[in-house]
Amino acid sequence: MLKPLFAAILSLAALPAFAQPYKAAVIGLIHAHEGSNLPRILRNDQVKLVGIAETIPELVNLAKEKQGAKDVPFFDDYRKMLDETKPDFVWAFVENNRHLEILKECAPRHINVIYEKPLASTYKDAVAMQELAKKYNVKVMCNYQMAWWPANQIAHDEVMKGIVGKPWRMHGIVGHGGPGSTGSGKYFFDWLTDPVKNGAGALMDFGCYNALWSLWYMGRPESVYAEAIHLRPETFPKVEDSATLVLKYKNGINIFEGSWDLPRSFQDLEVFGSTSGPDGKLTRASIYMTQRKVEVQDGRETRELPLTPLAPEKADPIAFMVDAIRNNKPIEGITALDINVGVVEIIEAAKESIRTGRPVKLK
Repeated sequence: MLKPLFAAILSLAALPAFAQPYKAAVIGLIHAHEGSNLPRILRNDQVKLVGIAETIPELVNLAKEKQGAKDVPFFDDYRKMLDETKPDFVWAFVENNRHLEILKECAPRHINVIYEKPLASTYKDAVAMQELAKKYNVKVMCNYQMAWWPANQIAHDEVMKGIVGKPWRMHGIVGHGGPGSTGSGKYFFDWLTDPVKNGAGALMDFGCYNALWSLWYMGRPESVYAEAIHLRPETFPKVEDSATLVLKYKNGINIFEGSWDLPRSFQDLEVFGSTSGPDGKLTRASIYMTQRKVEVQDGRETRELPLTPLAPEKADPIAFMVDAIRNNKPIEGITALDINVGVVEIIEAAKESIRTGRPVKLK
């Protein structure tokens, strides 16, 4: 009887290290995105949630009673949690202006970090985070919902292959009816509508998606022009609730809208391109993307592209981070650190443009 048991123990010991779940910890529950992502962590067999740090009793009770975290240790001090649980990565659901603070604690402890978009509330903080990550060789991921959509990746891949020719114009619209200010959502509302804690209003909340698309498809723009309006100052007295970005390139221009005043949710992008034939005649086409579809329009013909599922390690933020840790790979693509530093640079230039009423050239 002992021999089979001994053999079983040996076989378990011989399993590769990655067969053991990685340790994840959560800092903060004040960001509304934790509502969908905390259950995602709890049901993922690649990770074990070893701790949650939060001090607001209502949010702690909500996580325990409604989101399945009843058996997870809770901490008042996230630094104590980091030292006691030693997670492989942290997922931070905190105010944007606390992102640098979190990395200052995690990076020297060699703990990787996932943030909800945007990377930081200011460009100065974003650059400091970039330097910290490089100094301590930790992985920093900036999570966007659209990063895990097949449609988003397929549209980009096809444009890079030349399906519409050379991109020269983009139009994107991102938004919904605005954040709610009641129930547990009031904590999110309070900081999201604070110009310091968030960094702006709808410009930051949804402009970051737009700036990211522009960088991903066409690189860094030459200049940024922006306008903002207050349609509902009684609801959002401190920050703008709608903003428009115009990003100028040497041979292109991108126009983006972000709003808390829309009748339904939007996260739509259209990329326009042109191709010059042997006779010098231009052929124009576009590709249009939403969460659920990708369409190519060439002349008067419209065709829908099939949505091929993404590889498992590219279809989920946890799987993506675990794959990067396990294989010692950098975080790449639209959740990567460097491109998201560029996003905050564009948003900061947009804020300056709104203040002065003039385009701002990027240095």
